[in-house]
Amino acid sequence: MSKLKEQFKLGEAFGYFFRIFSKPDPSKPTNFNIKTMHVINKISILMFLMCLIVMIYRAFFR
Repeated sequence: MSKLKEQFKLGEAFGYFFRIFSKPDPSKPTNFNIKTMHVINKISILMFLMCLIVMIYRAFFR
């Protein structure tokens, strides 16, 4: 049961979106490529979640 519980930990995923409000870590490298990669990752995660919601909605109301 603990392995299944570990699969559904969402703390890191939510932390990924909300770390923009925290102070940047000076030990981590930052450049244009890394910032662009993070923006693209956030957009793709949001699109996936939106599509998942639409699919669930269609499954229940059709």
